[in-house]
Amino acid sequence: MAIQDFTAGQILTAAQMDSLQANDYNWTVSTKTDSYTLVAADKGTRVVMNKATGDTLFIQNIGAGTCTITAGTATVTTAGSLALAQWGGGTLYFTSAGAAIFFSGGASTFSVDYLVLGGGGGGGATVNGNGSGGGGAGGMRCTVTATGGGGSLESALTIAKNVNYSVVVGAGGNKSGRGNSSTFVVTANGGGQGGLGQTSFLFGGDGGCGGGGAVVNGTAGNGTTNQGFAGGAGQGNASPYRGGGGGGTNAVGVAGGTSGNGGAGTASSITSASVTYGGGGGGGADSSAGSGGSGGGGAGGAGGNNIGTAGSANLGGGGGGGFGTSTGSQGGSGLVVLRYLTTAATITVGAGLTSSTTTDGSYTVVSFTAGSGTVSWA
Repeated sequence: MAIQDFTAGQILTAAQMDSLQANDYNWTVSTKTDSYTLVAADKGTRVVMNKATGDTLFIQNIGAGTCTITAGTATVTTAGSLALAQWGGGTLYFTSAGAAIFFSGGASTFSVDYLVLGGGGGGGATVNGNGSGGGGAGGMRCTVTATGGGGSLESALTIAKNVNYSVVVGAGGNKSGRGNSSTFVVTANGGGQGGLGQTSFLFGGDGGCGGGGAVVNGTAGNGTTNQGFAGGAGQGNASPYRGGGGGGTNAVGVAGGTSGNGGAGTASSITSASVTYGGGGGGGADSSAGSGGSGGGGAGGAGGNNIGTAGSANLGGGGGGGFGTSTGSQGGSGLVVLRYLTTAATITVGAGLTSSTTTDGSYTVVSFTAGSGTVSWA
């Protein structure tokens, strides 16, 4: 409960007595689900932070005694001491819901914009003479220009210096396989595989963007909310026996009975130039196969035993579906791009990552095109 002002001889009411036993600390407890600045009215109360994506808490000890930061359900690490003498302070920075770092004297943080793009799904194989579905594009999450799935633009990340952060660039899906996810703090899912042109596996796979269905009447895979769209269904048992297009980051894949085209990708200018990412693969057909969606989607194979075109590398494009008796096509690899003020920090890229660095005015832009590893800033 809040601090009470009792007078000598005052008789407490039942409600006041109950309030004194409201919790183990005898404090009024308020739970905050977003960043919060303490105000004078918080004196004598307990403030609980409960934000799913992590919190940053600024701690100061103005009392004569020692204030010790103690881990509850989270782990707390520091290069200094967790015991704060009078006038001591610092920043408790949560890197996840279960781990925090204490920076004595205040954390050194800065803002990073990002594009995280999953690997595209592989185009479907076929063994029954019909068209298979195009692979879905990798999911897209971005803080500049636009993000995938028609969602609201994502927010830049607050990054702490001298902390290792994991970077994973998702590979494109193997022929008839799902794409791999990419990660930097947030995760963009790999694209769903195109439906196979054989009786038992006609359906497109779920993913960042859904794979297209195969002939006959294969259902399409679903996309991930705020990352990408669903694929298109496969055509029925009719000419040109065309698979559905894979979903793109900006549009649903088109059904095989219409055109089988892959869904369009989404443009972002995070690297300075406007680039379109995440086009779905086109469905395979006897003739007039589906075209790949803008942003690296591969075209479907037409006639004969055509495997279709692979999705474009580092655009997360879905592979094109095949026709006749053929293997599927490869999905395009994903991408991670980080953008921050050059004066804010200097990056160190760990082993296992392939990257390139450019500048755009006052910003540094680092593009990761393959691998996995850690990065840090100083």
